[in-house]
Amino acid sequence: MDASQQGLKRDLRLRHMVMIAISGTIGTGLFLTSGKTIATAGPGGALLAYATIGFWLVFVCQAIGEIATLLPLPGAFNAWGGRIFDEAFSFQMTWMYFINWALTIPAELSASALIVSFWLGEDSKFPSWVVPVIIICIMVVINLVGVKAYGEIEYWFSILKVCTIIMFIICGILVDAGVIGNPKYKYGMEAWTVDGAPFKGGFMAFMRTLVSVGYAYGGTEMTGVTAAESRNPHKHVPKAVNTVLVRIAFFYITSIFLLGSIIKNDDPRLLNKDGTATGAPFTIVFAIAGINAAANYMNAVVFTSVFSAINSDFYVATRMLLSLSRNGWAHKSIGYTNSRGVPVFALAIVTACSCLSLITIFVGSGVVFNWFVSIIGSIIFQSWILILFLHFRFRYCWKKQGRPTADLPYVSWGYPYGNIIATIIGVFCIGATCYLSITDGRPGPKPDGSDPAAVVAWGKTRDAYAQNLLGAWFPWVMSACLFTGYKYIRGTTLIKAEDADLDTGRFIPTESDKADLEPHGPWWKRAIKFLI
Repeated sequence: MDASQQGLKRDLRLRHMVMIAISGTIGTGLFLTSGKTIATAGPGGALLAYATIGFWLVFVCQAIGEIATLLPLPGAFNAWGGRIFDEAFSFQMTWMYFINWALTIPAELSASALIVSFWLGEDSKFPSWVVPVIIICIMVVINLVGVKAYGEIEYWFSILKVCTIIMFIICGILVDAGVIGNPKYKYGMEAWTVDGAPFKGGFMAFMRTLVSVGYAYGGTEMTGVTAAESRNPHKHVPKAVNTVLVRIAFFYITSIFLLGSIIKNDDPRLLNKDGTATGAPFTIVFAIAGINAAANYMNAVVFTSVFSAINSDFYVATRMLLSLSRNGWAHKSIGYTNSRGVPVFALAIVTACSCLSLITIFVGSGVVFNWFVSIIGSIIFQSWILILFLHFRFRYCWKKQGRPTADLPYVSWGYPYGNIIATIIGVFCIGATCYLSITDGRPGPKPDGSDPAAVVAWGKTRDAYAQNLLGAWFPWVMSACLFTGYKYIRGTTLIKAEDADLDTGRFIPTESDKADLEPHGPWWKRAIKFLI
């Protein structure tokens, strides 16, 4: 069943698709938590962590690009399992992906309250729940207007974020070379030679940063979800996924390299304990460059980034509920869409889930944000590794049915060797996360009440250990319950490769769509379009 039958509108243009791929990745993870990554693993360890996860993600996006171009389904990669492997697999994967975004919204809303507190001051009595409530109301209005409004907002917010990072990279290079700064000082690679650098804490410290780095990259796979509402998936999806490598190398790797070269890993400001833009590593570099309003500017950028991320979160979460309903895995009324193609009942449920952020009233924004990040980072890892598995299975089914690879509208590059290496990286990251959750930071016996400070410290250690344990294992325990429960109740069986449905829902391009695929314009315009 195609998108028009599903009630969705194909209103996303190429510029929307490309910028959505950017806006899903650049946010609080890079702007606020990258400094903690450098402080934990040193400049070399942080750079290696971002490069490792980035390599894995490139091939995840290639897998998404190949299948989503052929089958731009509302549930994206979550719907593929029911076609080529087992319906129970799709059931658990779609529910887990919905849970991921349903938790991401409260996490981002909690971050918004934290960010606004920077302008209010420490003594402010402004209620922390007001900002999340205002943002929730705005999100409901935007999503009720339709997918085109969502795409336009993402487009313009993404431009702001991209301009900020480009400005940072230019400033960072000039500061590092000693051209600008107060005082002017040629940093070079000095920060890579301080005590503990470049790989501070060794291999264990590197492993500890993987989940937070995964959180920073989370959302890149969103391109597969937007394919169902793209005007021309055969053109737009490959364009979006093929620019992922350039963006990872330019925005993430370059930024982390410059941060690690200018700010020493033992600088206490990198920990950014208050979670605001004042201690953000980007702010520190801008301040060194002599930009006096750096903190206010970065706080504004981070706030718009959070707003943009929440906009994307609402969009993806509602589409996952829509997919669940259309497949019979949630109540059929949730799949209702209005004349603008908006799943209104799904939007109401997502809005209710977003109200989880209001628990910041009781436990504080920072605590809520950290707990959610632990869970979200692990679910992201699970989704990526399962996408690679489905790509292997898809190719196997395609070959078994006697179809040549040349018949695919887009062929992922690097298959199968890139996918194999990416899978090994993924298994290592997931294994490291689960291992550290058990062995790292385990609290000892509870001290007696004679030393109140020791009791408080023990409580914080216990909470941190529980947070890591829950974050690492929750996705796998929950997935196992969903998969086995559905399989037992419905009695589903493994789909034979010869019987896999690789045709229903395929995008059939019109003659104008085919003409649009042909390269046109001068070579320099085509080069610029490829990069931006």
